Amino acid sequence: MAKPLGTTGEFFRRRDEWRKHPMLSNQMRHALPGLGIGVAAFCVYLVGEQIFNKASVPSKSSHQHQNQPAPSH
Repeated sequence: MAKPLGTTGEFFRRRDEWRKHPMLSNQMRHALPGLGIGVAAFCVYLVGEQIFNKASVPSKSSHQHQNQPAPSH
């Protein structure tokens, strides 16, 4: 069994109750709802864009340079 706090211990316990208040704990999650999901979705978008860009670049072997006459002005 725990030792009784006495008047001094009870005084400090009441003074420290504000530290456990729900408004002070876990503030970032409540202050910025959806931030984690948004960052994850943006990362998936960036990876998908990089994959698309690499897949849509024509290969050098199939790319032929055609000599076209210079346009006359």
